[in-house]
Amino acid sequence: EGNYLVMATKKGIIKKTDLMEYSRPRKGGIIGIELRDQDELINVKLTNGTKEIIIATKDGRAVRFNEQDVRSVGRGSIGVRGINIRDSEVIGMEVADNKYLLTVTQNGYGKRSLVEEYRLINRGGSGVTNIKITEKNGKVVGIKVVGDTDSIMLITKNGVVIRTPVSGISVIGRNTQGLKIMRLEEGDRLVGVANIIEETNGD
Repeated sequence: EGNYLVMATKKGIIKKTDLMEYSRPRKGGIIGIELRDQDELINVKLTNGTKEIIIATKDGRAVRFNEQDVRSVGRGSIGVRGINIRDSEVIGMEVADNKYLLTVTQNGYGKRSLVEEYRLINRGGSGVTNIKITEKNGKVVGIKVVGDTDSIMLITKNGVVIRTPVSGISVIGRNTQGLKIMRLEEGDRLVGVANIIEETNGD
């Protein structure tokens, strides 16, 4: 009790549902969200109802808003608008519970920007510039909220994977195109980024 699943879709819809609604799973699964035509689920986060959410688009925009702006609805509901995607699509949703927003693009560029640079606004707006998109760096493929000591994994279309510490990625403003963080072979492109969860010894 007191926890929620927050979901974001490609077309900018956000939905919050009480975790208790998922307490009776069936063998074939249960409905998590009702999707409109050609929409897709992008990400799901577990929250406590008081978090701040960041949603980012492929064309380099992002919104940061309070989760309390999103009313909790049932499992089979559609949800509400989290960001106005215009002619773009959502590529990621994160809980703003750390210092930086890391953004990576398809041509191997990336940067960190301070979360506080993204002013807190109401959900549903067009957002602010997250990264400057150019022919050189390409469209945004992923975002992650990270701290100074985190590491990430970068994955390319051709199956190349590298691990890199976040500390090696420059901290620069929102309205910049980022710097090269991964060298790509001709014809390859970056398709995803993942946080690395450090293993503990159990003590």
